[in-house]
Amino acid sequence: MAGIYLHIPFCKQACYYCNFHFSTSLARKADMVQCLLRETDLQRGYLGGERVDTIYFGGGTPSLLDTAELRLLLSRVYSTFDVAPDAEITLEANPDDLDNDKLLSLREVGINRLSIGIQSFHEADLRWMNRAHNSRQALDCIVQAQQLGFRNITIDLIYGGPTLSDEGWRQNVEQAIALGVPHLSCYALTVEPGTALDHFIRKKKMAATDPDKAARHFELLMQWLEAAGYEHYEISNFALPGWHSRHNSSYWQGRSYLGIGPSAHSFNGHSRQWNVANNATYIKRITAGEIPAETESLTTGMQINEYIMTSLRTSAGCNLEWVAEKFGADQSMRLQRESRQFIDKGWMVAQGETLRLTRAGRLFADGIAAELFTSQG
Repeated sequence: MAGIYLHIPFCKQACYYCNFHFSTSLARKADMVQCLLRETDLQRGYLGGERVDTIYFGGGTPSLLDTAELRLLLSRVYSTFDVAPDAEITLEANPDDLDNDKLLSLREVGINRLSIGIQSFHEADLRWMNRAHNSRQALDCIVQAQQLGFRNITIDLIYGGPTLSDEGWRQNVEQAIALGVPHLSCYALTVEPGTALDHFIRKKKMAATDPDKAARHFELLMQWLEAAGYEHYEISNFALPGWHSRHNSSYWQGRSYLGIGPSAHSFNGHSRQWNVANNATYIKRITAGEIPAETESLTTGMQINEYIMTSLRTSAGCNLEWVAEKFGADQSMRLQRESRQFIDKGWMVAQGETLRLTRAGRLFADGIAAELFTSQG
């Protein structure tokens, strides 16, 4: 099974913290849709005939697409690839786009999972982030979506920001639980180079982020959601039983996926490719019948390190038996040996042939993975 990701590179306005590729001008939206259709045709052989069981509209803000545009894109994907009848079809949306008519149209074209960029239920946080919606819309869109039959909903929440107190964070999480949202993606506020937030902090127009607060919020989050019955199945993702994201899980499980659109990434098990992150260049090259992508072949060492990084982020953990089968017994033994330091610190546990991070270890996931990387080429 494989996944397809379509990048919709448009937003109403720029959130201060965001470093994803997008444009706030919708002038070329119609051209972009035509080029996404064309790239779908050009990439028809990339997945090698594998059945597609997840389709994901990301961005940017895909909820800026109208019904006709979504229908065109989905129809082209279905006519080009072998799509499973029970495919998970996700659309990222902002609360201010999700009125009654929009939600009905999304259901009508076949969207069966909503990923809503709530970020916070507090007005002060939303203003500080320069979000386009307000706290009332954050709440109302979830309730309205549920009333119209959307059961598979995930929301994004951001923690660690200067306007968010511990109590405010608790209220955000409790609100999501009270609403019965089955899936939450929760991220620490990070300062990415080149963003407005980075500029404001360097110019001392905004306070710097506090890593201690972010760590505290993450620890509290794990406690609260575990107590509420959510499974912490990936570092940033929590779900009630049966509601894991099938699309994102495919990334962490190393399955193939095709990315369509400017800045979109693709992976087929042996190589990775990524499209140019420029709308005008993307449109020009797709119109000329070219795929505007760079490609990187993955060495054995790169494949090992990628597996270490992604597997340790998940509750499934790093399977040493699988490592031995795919990469050799020496790599499995090396991981067993080098993980001992983290087991002794209480950051990792070895259960049979599997290495997993503990709750304490999840605070240091990236650093632990990097320490376990192989230097093999």
